[in-house]
Amino acid sequence: MQIGGSAGARFLAALALFSLLAGCTGAGSLPALPEAGEGPYQLGAGDRVRLVVFGQEELTGEYLVSDSGYVTVPLVGAVQAEDLTIRQFEEQISSELKKGILVDPNTTAEIVTYRPFYILGETKSPGQYAYVPRMTVLTAVSISGGYTFRADQELVSITRTVDGQLSEFQADPLTYVEPGDVINVYERYF
Repeated sequence: MQIGGSAGARFLAALALFSLLAGCTGAGSLPALPEAGEGPYQLGAGDRVRLVVFGQEELTGEYLVSDSGYVTVPLVGAVQAEDLTIRQFEEQISSELKKGILVDPNTTAEIVTYRPFYILGETKSPGQYAYVPRMTVLTAVSISGGYTFRADQELVSITRTVDGQLSEFQADPLTYVEPGDVINVYERYF
């Protein structure tokens, strides 16, 4: 088949445009999101924890994990919390309290609020929202008002810190979201 004249030029131009758009499909060219690590949740900057030290009302309260990853507790000072599970955090506090403050401290901790997640792009109300455990991308889109009519509802990207590196990954609507994630909902082309 031979294509000639202006019809052939239009066909080739359309083919080139389609190829260009296919190469710019946003999340399609990104690596797949690695499997989430097994095990309990690890604390991070922005999480708020409630610490209870039995018999010590002045130490009991809510504490924010700072941007440097520490929680400042009266009488103890700054205690590292980032990347610890809630159980490890309790043990860390107990260990610090045993250093000349209390003989046998009994501590418990729980997460009051998780650090937020962020959603950008083709949702009705992009922005920062409170994280809910076991939420998916679809749940996050729902919280932000749903998709716009231009949204690509099949493919999104998630920017997440993995192994200490901030990276962007391809995801789908049933991918689990973690606190601190940035979700980008792309515009569909056709």
